[in-house]
Amino acid sequence: MGPARLYKLFPSPDWDETDLDASADPFRPGGRFQTTAKKKAIRDHFDACAPQRLSWEQKARAYYEDQTRYLRFLAPEGSRVLEIGSGLGNLLAALKPSRGLGIDLSPAMVSEATRRHPDLEFRVGDVETLQLEEEFDVIILTDVVGHLLDVQTAFKRLRRLCTPQTRVVVSSHNHLWEPMLRLCEKVGLKMPQREQSWLSPADLTNLLYLADFDVVKVERRLLLPLSVPLLGPLCNRLLAHLPGFRGLCLSHYVIARARLRRPERPYSTTIVIPCRNEQGNIDAVLRRIPQFGGNQEIIFVDGHSTDGTVDEITRVMAFYPGRHIKLLIQDGQGKHDAVRKGFGHAMGDILMILDADATMPPEALPKFYEAIASGKGEFIIGCRLIYPQEGQAMGLLTLFGNKVFGVAFSWLLNQRIKDTLCGTKVLFRRDYERLAANRPYFGEFDPLGDFDLLFGASKLNLQIAEIPVRYEARTFGSATVRRVARGWLLFKMTVYGFLRLKAI
Repeated sequence: MGPARLYKLFPSPDWDETDLDASADPFRPGGRFQTTAKKKAIRDHFDACAPQRLSWEQKARAYYEDQTRYLRFLAPEGSRVLEIGSGLGNLLAALKPSRGLGIDLSPAMVSEATRRHPDLEFRVGDVETLQLEEEFDVIILTDVVGHLLDVQTAFKRLRRLCTPQTRVVVSSHNHLWEPMLRLCEKVGLKMPQREQSWLSPADLTNLLYLADFDVVKVERRLLLPLSVPLLGPLCNRLLAHLPGFRGLCLSHYVIARARLRRPERPYSTTIVIPCRNEQGNIDAVLRRIPQFGGNQEIIFVDGHSTDGTVDEITRVMAFYPGRHIKLLIQDGQGKHDAVRKGFGHAMGDILMILDADATMPPEALPKFYEAIASGKGEFIIGCRLIYPQEGQAMGLLTLFGNKVFGVAFSWLLNQRIKDTLCGTKVLFRRDYERLAANRPYFGEFDPLGDFDLLFGASKLNLQIAEIPVRYEARTFGSATVRRVARGWLLFKMTVYGFLRLKAI
């Protein structure tokens, strides 16, 4: 095939005369020309490294295999992917994107990547002056930010390429590993690097915030960057995720989303209310749901009640003709089946779950709407463990178990979650549809109806936010929870989540 097309994604067509750093301090002596010289030096360095780049990747096979495995977990096959600092294009190709674009400062790297992966597109460009009229699902910067002269400006450029669902993945190295990495360079086990910035996850979080991004989570991986049978998997898939060991990992990954802005029109909502033998609560919970947002839809999903719950729902539907109320009957059993059926028939932009027992006050639902509509989060859950509970609404053993598993799931999902089992959960319908499409990854094991959404939200890297609520005692009926069995089930879900979300 012919030579690669070389694009110059800068305002000026002349590389040597272009000020590549638009934010350079004009009062710094020689700032413009110094910046240009630095860019050229970086370009020349990677041009010189291009012929040996593949051999260095092979020598560091364990590192690149782990990086590829984790990025494939973050970027579903068929995504629109932009990689900054794409090198030979091997990572981009491994992600199997429907649209793959690699940008690299080095013409030699771009030429070789184009030769190796003719089905993808590679361009010569500088992220700090990047000008594209395109949107992507995933934007990746692996081992790049340390070489950038103005990281904040680079992030601002990428902000323009984001949709509300776009996730930006930025990787960097742990500064504790600098002596070892320098040694590996000297003995020829690692590609030599120019002097660069060593940015911590906290540094990257701040720079992303300044560029109008919110960080969703931070992950640390790779405790032993060597292919050692048995010892490698033990260190990297188990020990690397445990407290104390995490801080020693080589690779840091920061996952961010573009900060959402409130739309011009209010979002419509669908409130799904699973119910089974809740006849005495139906009218009260409906009367207590306030009007908020745009069009409001309420869907009762009955789980084969035997106490007249269906008749009561039919009665209140006739009594409130001005409200958009539906009644569905479960096909299967369990809350998860009810939620899936309700969400499958929902028409609202925002989906909400409200338990029929009203232990979570329906009057609090506008807080959940406001949080998600204003971009405070993408997956909003209630927290019953902040305010004092009413009476004996939650038993002592249940309270203790919820706190224990809140800590476990905060570690598991890399986001703070204090109360995993609050029934009220809120997310965008567009995100639920992506979550449902990704459900085969986790399988059907979700008898409680909460973890399907929690695990799915984590897999999609949705930003989780908690709304404190006052947990109220039941006014009708009684809960039928077997606490020991519930605790054992939560433990199994924790182990299962670790295997699917951490040990990958």
